[in-house]
Amino acid sequence: MSTTVSAPTPIPSTPAASTAKGTASLVLGICSIFAGWTFFAPAIGLTLGIMALRGEPHSRTQAAWGVALNAIALSVWLLTITFTLGLTGLTVVSATLGQ
Repeated sequence: MSTTVSAPTPIPSTPAASTAKGTASLVLGICSIFAGWTFFAPAIGLTLGIMALRGEPHSRTQAAWGVALNAIALSVWLLTITFTLGLTGLTVVSATLGQ
């Protein structure tokens, strides 16, 4: 009596879920807050974070933190620019009127 052992059938592997966008958003958010990066890094990080929230279920926490940090950095930048332009405009008007 001979027994033949057949080779096991390979289980198809599923590709690993990507967390690149969520991680990139988080890193850009941290760098924007602590390194003082201005407009472009938070804008890109915010975009990547929103894309990761919609498409990467495994990186939702990273993406949410990235969106929050990038939104804070972007709003601080916009408030600083608004304040500076307002102060400059006030100075120009004051100098023009001679007061």
